[in-house]
Amino acid sequence: MVDQIANWEAQIRKGWLEVAILATLWRGRLYGLEIIRELETSSDLVVAEGTIYPVLARLRNDGLVEAEWVEGGSGHPRRYYKLTSSGRKRTLILAKHSNVFLGKMTALIKPLLAEEK
Repeated sequence: MVDQIANWEAQIRKGWLEVAILATLWRGRLYGLEIIRELETSSDLVVAEGTIYPVLARLRNDGLVEAEWVEGGSGHPRRYYKLTSSGRKRTLILAKHSNVFLGKMTALIKPLLAEEK
């Protein structure tokens, strides 16, 4: 049962990762590790580097995110990601749909949690 719950949670997280990354980039450009840290500090989502970079590559291919290499102060360049205008539009659409969906799920789940008390 524990393995099934962990698998279910992993699938849910994977499904929401695109929305989470786009929302994280809303305020401006960030490099990969900054995105990971922001996800963790703002939402407790712990995401591995090996998970986030394929999503960022897909978002770039879809024209939702731009990337540029910038020389870092420590001598090694970092790839910074930022939303394109299409990415900003998509982020707003996903945020609105997510909010509606989560509201519906909360309405379904809330009575169950009230019974548990």
